[in-house]
Amino acid sequence: MSVSLKIRESIEQSSWIRKMFEEGARLKAEFGADNVYDFSLGNPDIEPPVEFFNVFKKMSNSTQKGVHGYMPNAGFMDVRNSIAKKVEKEHKLKIDGNSILMTCGAAGGMNVVLKTILDPGDEIIIIKPFFAEYGFYISNHQGVPVFADSNKDFSINIDFIEKAVTPKTKGIIVNSPNNPSGKIYKEDEIDALCNLLKKKSGNGRNIFLISDEPYREIVYDNKTVPPILSKYTNAVIINSFSKSLSLPGERIGYIAVNPQNEEYNLLLGGLNLSNRILGFVNAPALMQRIVAELNDAAANIDIYKKRRDIFMKGLKDAGYEFNEPEGAFYLFCKAPGGDDVKFVRHLQKYNILVVPGVGFGGPGYFRIAYCISEDVIERSMPKFKEALSTYS
Repeated sequence: MSVSLKIRESIEQSSWIRKMFEEGARLKAEFGADNVYDFSLGNPDIEPPVEFFNVFKKMSNSTQKGVHGYMPNAGFMDVRNSIAKKVEKEHKLKIDGNSILMTCGAAGGMNVVLKTILDPGDEIIIIKPFFAEYGFYISNHQGVPVFADSNKDFSINIDFIEKAVTPKTKGIIVNSPNNPSGKIYKEDEIDALCNLLKKKSGNGRNIFLISDEPYREIVYDNKTVPPILSKYTNAVIINSFSKSLSLPGERIGYIAVNPQNEEYNLLLGGLNLSNRILGFVNAPALMQRIVAELNDAAANIDIYKKRRDIFMKGLKDAGYEFNEPEGAFYLFCKAPGGDDVKFVRHLQKYNILVVPGVGFGGPGYFRIAYCISEDVIERSMPKFKEALSTYS
């Protein structure tokens, strides 16, 4: 067999995303793209802010020597200093560019962190529901994912997390606002989690709190995402500009570590090495220079809020059940009857494409991505209603 057993197993585990893509292509070919309602992928459709294009034009016209060459694996120092100002403001902690490492997006950043901290068999706790790729990232570096249930409203359940901690626990991943639920973990939840990790650490054992934050700036109704880096010395922040600036294809992000970490220099040395030997080498040079000038820029999230509100009203009127998402651009709806796979297949009969919750560790739910035009959302509402009324 030409493909490794591990990859073959991973293909099967990730089959739902692939199936949705293939089914979408088939339906669009049969019925026309305008008659298919594809809410399966979290691909931001809002254009980057005008500030991005202005800086891009300026940078692309530059003929300054050396700007497209290699740089330190952690990135340009002036860029890292700029990002540090952003992190300092968000996380209420004095920090400079030495604590920042520029990465190839948040996915690259997550792999760099896990490569740095994991020995074979080490465990990483993941709170359900979760971004489907986390398990693969952990497996990439010979770690073991351990899953902890959340509460019914998708908030953190400290008791479940404490039960998941073992002598092999090396870290826990939090993702807030959450993909797929849109939940923002409240500050008292984060405080309780940090206190638990402090209690479980010590005697030469450090448990990392890894905060995956690509949706930090996509929040609604005046809600805020609490700081994490200042609350725990073994915290590591991973972020990207894929969602906040609508630049997913540019693969630019960063890692931030707490400068008070007991093994600060060793941790940074490991992150730098991992960034290089994983093959990233460094984050894209041009994008580094561009985002360094865009700390105060953001995509128009009011558009996402409008879409969320259209969806919530339409689905509620149709009889669907869900918790109101507080951020990101996803709705995680209860599947009628509790069988998410069956109901997702039923929705396909009405040319509606969503993803079953089982792929996110949330069986009994399905995920809707509303980074889709208002017109498509509004035209889909009668179809959602008809699908529910005909389901048994």
